[in-house]
Amino acid sequence: MGDHDNLETRLEQLENRLRVVEDERDIARLIATYGPSVDAADAVAAAALWSADGVYDVEGWRMSGRDEVAAMVRSGGHRRLVENGCSHFLGPAVVTVRGDDAVAVCESLVVLRAADGYAERESGATRDHLPAPGYVVWRAAANHFRLGRIDGRWQIVERMSRVLDGNAHAHELLRVGIAGEVVYSRTSENG
Repeated sequence: MGDHDNLETRLEQLENRLRVVEDERDIARLIATYGPSVDAADAVAAAALWSADGVYDVEGWRMSGRDEVAAMVRSGGHRRLVENGCSHFLGPAVVTVRGDDAVAVCESLVVLRAADGYAERESGATRDHLPAPGYVVWRAAANHFRLGRIDGRWQIVERMSRVLDGNAHAHELLRVGIAGEVVYSRTSENG
């Protein structure tokens, strides 16, 4: 019986390790889905990334719940970004899974199409040899996520985003997130 018990133990360990790898993959995919969703102005898809009472805390703007996240995507300011050309790019995430809870951290860039382009650098880049539009980095930020497995799928419980402009809080989000620890927003009841 010893070999049978050992085999069952090893199989259970392997299943647990595979579950963690699948969870990390699913969380990385969820985070990577944010950019394409908001750049396509798909408010429903973007909001669905959050839990029903999830929080998005970005530079003093605290959105609570899916409806407020969807309203941000539908807002005039966001629509102008999309209409002018933008890309919300979230870099690879460092993910720490603990059962049905997880922490992830990544950096993000918002890239905007420049009004006049950079013809001298980009000439010949388009099919008709017209100057291609240039792009500029508009925002670079640290992002800390708390996630939960809710109703069988990973959802964002809280996302904090802070500009990387020497801001100590942005640096704290990165340090703590890499360590797999939770940071609570300063306006929450927990922090």
